[in-house]
Amino acid sequence: VTQATNKATGVTLNKVTGLITMNNAALAADTTVTFTLTSSAIAATDTVILNHASAGTAGSYTLNAQVAAGSATINVRNVTAGSLSEAIVIRYTVIKSISA
Repeated sequence: VTQATNKATGVTLNKVTGLITMNNAALAADTTVTFTLTSSAIAATDTVILNHASAGTAGSYTLNAQVAAGSATINVRNVTAGSLSEAIVIRYTVIKSISA
């Protein structure tokens, strides 16, 4: 799935694994952008693993996800000293789990 408008635009992909191609809008140095991945495959007790899969400068981003029923909020941070305008590709995997 590809972000249409900017890096904060939400995306929908109802699968336990997938690729998200981010928009190539600028992300300022030392700045975090947040968007929502909507997916019927995500439960509130699951874990979402993120990986910078391709495109863009390796090592320039940190990724984090917080899950809820039917979605994950994804944070992407530019950890460099300069603005980056890269359409990075994020691979995600949902690990099904329960709270014990």
